[in-house]
Amino acid sequence: MRTRLIPFAATVGVAVLLVLAACQGSAGAGSASPSASQSASASASSSEAAATTYVVKVAHTTAGDALVGEDGKTLYSFAKDTNGTIACTGSCTGTWPPFTLDAGEKTTAGSGVTAGWLATVTRPDGKTQVTYAGHPLYYFASDTAAGDAKGNGYLGIWFIATANGKLPSASASARPSPTVSMGY
Repeated sequence: MRTRLIPFAATVGVAVLLVLAACQGSAGAGSASPSASQSASASASSSEAAATTYVVKVAHTTAGDALVGEDGKTLYSFAKDTNGTIACTGSCTGTWPPFTLDAGEKTTAGSGVTAGWLATVTRPDGKTQVTYAGHPLYYFASDTAAGDAKGNGYLGIWFIATANGKLPSASASARPSPTVSMGY
């Protein structure tokens, strides 16, 4: 009898699988589950939605009108970034986080910004950093709210980025070093 049960069980198992396969086929035909092309289309749409465009614009800050980026945070230029060389690396970026873009992200010029001056440069660590008029842009870690410009003038080498794209002279009112390590 045992030999008869195995073929019977196998036959029942095959029948169950055929019924399940038929049910899945009809569900796909009735649109209860998305087709492969619908899934691919939805995936592409969510990738496009994930791409972020940051608007760089001019806004009033505690140090005057400056370029601002994400969440209205003030953007800065570093006087030691010259001739295409990025000088703020390593621990410096803890205090002065670079304005970087991930794959698919981009910037656009907002109010008061010259669109042709917005560009990017590859940092020594391989990340893509936003530049304005050739100056790499940074945030200051101690700026906690939109409009803060606490880093302007530090050591006579950190300045708010302005719409004219120029850095103040080193003799501009230099402020003392912040209490955090600058890393350079």
